Formats: sequence, C-alpha cells, structure tokens
Amino acid sequence: MPKLIFALLSLLVVMPLCAQDSTAKPVAIDSTKVDPLLSVSNVHAWCAVPFDAKKRGPEERAQMLEKLGIKRFVYDWRAKDIPTFGDEIQSLKRHGVELTGWWAPTNPKAPEWPQILEVFKRENVHPQLWVMGSGPATKTPEEQQKRVEDEASRIKQIAELAAPYGCKVELYNHGGWFGQPDNQVAVVQKLRELGVNDVGMVYNFSHGHADIADFPALWKRMQPYVVAVNVTGMVDNGEHKIMPPSQGKYELDMLRTVVSSGWQGPIGIIAEQGGDAEVTLGNYLRGLQWCAAELKQPGSGGARPDFSHPAER
Repeated sequence: MPKLIFALLSLLVVMPLCAQDSTAKPVAIDSTKVDPLLSVSNVHAWCAVPFDAKKRGPEERAQMLEKLGIKRFVYDWRAKDIPTFGDEIQSLKRHGVELTGWWAPTNPKAPEWPQILEVFKRENVHPQLWVMGSGPATKTPEEQQKRVEDEASRIKQIAELAAPYGCKVELYNHGGWFGQPDNQVAVVQKLRELGVNDVGMVYNFSHGHADIADFPALWKRMQPYVVAVNVTGMVDNGEHKIMPPSQGKYELDMLRTVVSSGWQGPIGIIAEQGGDAEVTLGNYLRGLQWCAAELKQPGSGGARPDFSHPAER
C-alpha cells in the first residue's frame, strides 16, 4: 500500500509538468534581433506595379512608397511598362527609394534583356535580378541530376549576362520543381562548382505552403543562400490565398525561425492581394508590426489587426 500511494503521488507531480511542456508558450526573442529585421527601414515593396487597382505610373508609385516610409522597391514589370523603365528609376531616385531588385526574364536569350541592361547602365543602378523557373517533379535520381545541371547552366548564362552591369542573380521560388527550396539549393551549389559564387535565393512565404510543416529544418538548409524573405499570412491549404502577415496561422512561427537564426537581410511585403496598392502595403506594414511585437514578447501585440473596415484598408 505505501508503494502504491507513493506511485500515485509521483504521477500527480509529473502530470502537470508534462501538461506544461506540451503547452509551452513561445519564448520571447531579443528585440535587438527583431527590430532591425522587421522595421520599415528594412522593408522592400514587391508586386506594386501589376496588382495596383489605381494603376499608378512611375512618379505616383514613388510618391506612394515615400508616403508609406518604404525606402526599398523591387520592380515587377510587365510588357506595357518597358517604355517607362527609365522614368521608373528616375522617380525612385527623386523620392529617396532604392531600386533593390528587378523581375528578370527566365530565358537568357529573351529580347527584353538589351533594354533592361541598357537602362541599368544609363541610370547607374545595380539591382538584384530575380529569376523564376518551373518544371514538373523529377522521377529518378538521374533525371534530378540532369535538371539541376540544366538549370544551373541557364542561370549561369543569365549571371554572365548581368555581371558586367554589376547585377547579381537571385533564384525566386514560384512553384514547380524550380520553386522547391531544396532544388534551388542544389542549383546554387552546382553553380558554385561551375565558378559562379554570388547567386542566392529569394524566399517567398506565399509560395511556400508546402514548406510549413518542415520549415525549421528547411530554413536551416537554405539560410546560407537566402538574400531576401517576402512575408505573407500563412494558412492551411493557402496556396492561392494572399493575406497580410498577422492574418494567418503559421507566419509568426516561420518568422520566429528566421529571426532566431540570426539571418540578416531585407524583408519584403507584397501588393499581390490587389486593390489600392497603398492600402495593401499599409496593411502589410501594420501586420508586420504586430508580428514584431509578438516575437519580442508573446501576447504583447494585442488583438490581431482588423483590415475588414474600409477606413483601415
């Protein structure tokens, strides 16, 4: 009987401890890591050209960015924008906005390349070139190896094309085989074997819903090569849902992984949700501020921002 009583008492002591472990709250992150990374001064705007319902031109767009306090911009152009490439860069300069990146053709022989590179030379700018890819999943190790080699060859040609203009190439995850981070890591490593050592990766939360479950391990593998992270809200089965950070279920934990790792680089907010780009980017900034508060001290951010009211949109 004494042994039985002792065993029951032991269970009463252990059970609360187990329950406490299973519901452990996230640990606060040092503000010296959070603040520099998630502050507006470290933010770049993306997709503010093709998804803006107000269809702003170069000068109006630069004014909008300055009004929002955004000092960095990545240019996501379309064919109609080619005649105003120079105007875009000049407007950004006038309003103190850095041209951080430029959406680039995927084919090194694309006819737009001479126009793009010539405007870089004329305006003396050296943005990153964000390059996409695609392709179905590979089925054998041999097919995987060949795909890595082929993609490395394609990217090498673009890198050699851009090098005389002081521009670096970054791989952009946008679906398909090429959009999988481990495949991009393999391409980057193959490029280094070929002597191309300055190609990196741009990681988009919005194209990484398949990465959520394994994100900490995946981030550890790709972190050495990532030069920018574009943040959105993340939900289950959310591949086609674009929402500001703070509105999803998983982006806070993903950001916690990024910030805790000590990674340093620009954070992107995107206007792909549509509507007035100024409103959309403003919502993203507010959502990012909420995430920053939660990372520094869980629970301190208060209620999640509500973007449903027209006055807040």
